[in-house]
Amino acid sequence: MTADLIATRGLRYRYSDGVEALRGIDFTLGAGETVILLGSNGSGKTTFLLHLNGLLRGTGDVSICGMGLADATLGEIRRKVGLVFQDADDQLFLPTVLEDVAFGLLNQGLTADEAMQRARAMLAKLRLEALAERAPHHLSEGEKRKVALAGVLVMQPEILVLDEPTTSLDPPSRRDLIGLLQALPQAKLIATHDAAFARAVGTRAVFFDGGLIADEGPVNDVIQRRGWGQ
Repeated sequence: MTADLIATRGLRYRYSDGVEALRGIDFTLGAGETVILLGSNGSGKTTFLLHLNGLLRGTGDVSICGMGLADATLGEIRRKVGLVFQDADDQLFLPTVLEDVAFGLLNQGLTADEAMQRARAMLAKLRLEALAERAPHHLSEGEKRKVALAGVLVMQPEILVLDEPTTSLDPPSRRDLIGLLQALPQAKLIATHDAAFARAVGTRAVFFDGGLIADEGPVNDVIQRRGWGQ
């Protein structure tokens, strides 16, 4: 049996203000799955996602591709988990889009020519080549989200984690994103409030409520049981 790509057991996290955001999360993500995280704002979804590459460190067990999350494994885990933040401005900070998309490749040791070539190819794949020389802070919110996704995909992660990826996307861009995600081979974990998007891309849904997993199963079954987005 293939090992789970993500496995958490008894994961808990309390913020400095005393709010217990995660209250014992047991979760697995298998190869080829696209799991949708549903739930209200403040239910723990984003807090959970930030544990998957060590941006937050709670108590309990977190395993990524068979590696326990620890200081010694953090670099390798962050290469395996590509995280697209809810706010694209958290990921875009260089003078041009091309430089932003190439940034992670340069940190991996690629030459400037190799990094720029791969970055341009990824922008072309996402039909963003016209933005290559633009300043990220001059882009629309939807364009920023697509560029942030390009910067993650170019790193070829084994697991793709997206937090509210359809926010600020117009209908054509949303359709493009659905098609792209359906074609990508990576296992995916996606937090969203968009029920139609969840149905289009998800193979399983997990419903967060008050820092706990309150429901899980086929996407449409969970949406119907929870009256979510209807």
